[in-house]
Amino acid sequence: MAAPPELREALAQRLRDLGIAAVTAEHPEVFTVEEMMPHVQHMKGGHSKNLFLKDKKKKGFWLVTVLHNRQVNLNDLAKKLGVGSGNLRFADENAMLEKLKVGQGCATPLALFCDQGDVRFVLDAGFLEGGHEKVYFHPMTNSATMGLSPDDFLKFVRSTGHDPIIIHFDEDIK
Repeated sequence: MAAPPELREALAQRLRDLGIAAVTAEHPEVFTVEEMMPHVQHMKGGHSKNLFLKDKKKKGFWLVTVLHNRQVNLNDLAKKLGVGSGNLRFADENAMLEKLKVGQGCATPLALFCDQGDVRFVLDAGFLEGGHEKVYFHPMTNSATMGLSPDDFLKFVRSTGHDPIIIHFDEDIK
């Protein structure tokens, strides 16, 4: 479920205020990376897959953004984040609507400007170290994809009060 149009406009205004130029492609509504890729494969760069998670004790919410073709093992991720194996699970749509103002199929780090500090942001290091000219995310709706430079993306995320936890998913757990 996409956010109301006024939230997408609020995102666009925030990007303008930060001096960030973005490219956007409208496409049919998609709910999976597999559905999305045929519509955006012409857009060169790092495309995203986003997981909205909670820890088992519901003490924290996590938005995890990885490269679109990355497989994520929640137990391994939990160990890397220090929350203990088996303690991460998918949060329900109501929690995502409450925290990020977007619903199923629309999870995006661009919604972090809606968060009041309850969501921790985990970013795949591949977005920053992959030599990507652009990195791509849904702009509050799953019927569009927005691209920003990696530096501008980090500038935006930090402007929301979130300091990303950057994870190297290719490295073994230590």
